Amino acid sequence: MITITTVIMTLVIILVFIAFYRTITIVPQKSAFIVERLGKFSDTLEAGFHILIPFIDRIAYRHTLKEEAIDVLPQTCITRDNIAVVVDGILYMQVVDPQKASYGIDNYRFASSQLAQTTMRSVIGTLDLDKTFEEREKINAEIVSAVDLASDPWGVKVTRYEVKNIVPPDSIKDAMEKQMKAEREKRAVIAESEGYKEAKVNRAEGEKQEAIKKSEGEKQRRINEAEGRAAEIQKVAEATAEGLRKIAASITTEGGQHAMNLRIAEQYLAEFGKLAKENNTMIIPSNLSDIAGIVAATRVVVEGKLHGEDKG
Repeated sequence: MITITTVIMTLVIILVFIAFYRTITIVPQKSAFIVERLGKFSDTLEAGFHILIPFIDRIAYRHTLKEEAIDVLPQTCITRDNIAVVVDGILYMQVVDPQKASYGIDNYRFASSQLAQTTMRSVIGTLDLDKTFEEREKINAEIVSAVDLASDPWGVKVTRYEVKNIVPPDSIKDAMEKQMKAEREKRAVIAESEGYKEAKVNRAEGEKQEAIKKSEGEKQRRINEAEGRAAEIQKVAEATAEGLRKIAASITTEGGQHAMNLRIAEQYLAEFGKLAKENNTMIIPSNLSDIAGIVAATRVVVEGKLHGEDKG
């Protein structure tokens, strides 16, 4: 039969077990717990196994030390050229001092998000609508700088901020689409004209190179022809000189004078005969019967030429 003493002992054991269980605290990795002793800050528990004093110590705050992504809600911002745009973003932050994050501000997440929104409105107000799409890096940097400076007493570090969307009004969207279409058409026309210009330049350059090559070829051809004619004239002159030297050598041999007289007389008569055939009117020399005199005169001329060649 269960007595009252047994029941009381059982309850005491259960209470002792519950009290002992509450004194055991295990802190997960990348987390920090704030311990208060009798309502006052006592210690910051890092990852691992810890034992608290029952009914005196308690876990007041639990913080994660991981980087957090906080969604900044969309809001309407007015640009410098008085265009209303809806902007939202994501704020990345991390608790670096759990004690300050617990006692420095009531809710650091909400406070950081609100500060990011107000800073975003201020930055957008300094930019024209076109610049808001181009200056995203500037917007992000200024928001990070402002929020990080303000959140330092809160024990948090703002790592970065990213603008997600910048949504202008529908009327502005239509105007921007028309502007973009006109700009694309303009670039297409410019690209086409540049291509046509480049093609003409290339053709002109090709024709120029072709003309230069042709002129160089013609120049070389004429040089080659001139050198050929010069070589031909030189060869003919050398052959003529050699022939005259052989004639001179033949004249000095026995019977050479008679042979030369005979050859001169034959050529004289032959040329005179050609002259008689080709012309209706013919002038006859007065001493045509004196063939010997003509041959003698011609021989003197030939001998003078031969002697001149020998001297040369």
